[in-house]
Amino acid sequence: MILLGSTGSIGVNTLEVAKKFSMEIEVLVAGNNIELLNKQIKEHNPKTVVVANKEDIHRVNHNNIFYGQEAILRVIEESKSELVVNALVGFLGLRPTLTALEAGKKVALANKESLVACGAFIDTTKIQPIDSEHFGLWYLMQNRPVEKMIITASGGAFRDWEIDRLKNATLEDTQKHPNWSMGQKITIDSATMMNKIFELLEARWLFGEGKYDAIIETKSLIHALIDFKDGSTTAHFANASMQLPIAFALNGKMQENILPHVDLLKVGSLEFREITTDRYPIWQIKEELLKNPSRAVVINAANEAAIKKFISREIGFMDIAKTVIRAYEKFDTLPKSVDDVFALDEEVRAFVRIK
Repeated sequence: MILLGSTGSIGVNTLEVAKKFSMEIEVLVAGNNIELLNKQIKEHNPKTVVVANKEDIHRVNHNNIFYGQEAILRVIEESKSELVVNALVGFLGLRPTLTALEAGKKVALANKESLVACGAFIDTTKIQPIDSEHFGLWYLMQNRPVEKMIITASGGAFRDWEIDRLKNATLEDTQKHPNWSMGQKITIDSATMMNKIFELLEARWLFGEGKYDAIIETKSLIHALIDFKDGSTTAHFANASMQLPIAFALNGKMQENILPHVDLLKVGSLEFREITTDRYPIWQIKEELLKNPSRAVVINAANEAAIKKFISREIGFMDIAKTVIRAYEKFDTLPKSVDDVFALDEEVRAFVRIK
């Protein structure tokens, strides 16, 4: 396989699962964590390695190494692997997804932004989602009429904060996720609930038109639910680990244990909460976005640009959602091609930078 984003949490888990299945790693693509990358190279012996920055090349213990976005696309095109695991973070993961699909490869997708920004122009039949929520929906799907698909959210770092405190939340505060440790951007997205907007949009592209929603489940043991038209609801329970959806993406004929089962007697009880717009203002555009999912390129670009300003302390935490909504209201053009997606992305980012 080709693994994009090998040193992130999903990349690390993917390598653990690949080792369980004795899968060959042809290409490792990583960012700036060279120390961990070198450990991965030693253990998995990839044929090719790509890093983000030229200045890091001399630090990497490999004799076939490249750097930058163009190198990622080239190794995807030239590789023999039929599977690409895309665990890159952000819009920069889109071109690798498109390149892999054009090369006839299957994509195990953890890069939310690929479908969010460009879902209208991606063949989802070649996509296997790695997100636990989409995996849960896929796992529950049966040949019965569906009323609604529901995914769950943890609620993020501020689910228990008093609303008045949110305007003073710091970058450090956003990183205190109640259930697990993730990368900086996705943890901010969890706190704003933007990641759940993204996941609903992904579900819309993966499973087609229909009713979609999300609720908070504080222990992160239920990942998805399906309301069937007959009045029954089925939930997907699993301990919080990316290894299960990754295992199915790497080996669709899963017949071995990946996780310990959820012990409901130890769990004791579950708590569900509504996602409200006072705590998560971005939620106010959810329904409109699901009706017009091609507009999501705007919110993705605005969100990435706003987070950059938040990290540099140019805006406050609650300004992230305000910025995204302002951009969403200004840009109502629907992209008609992949080129339009990239052009609109640049235009929105420029708008956010000067505001």
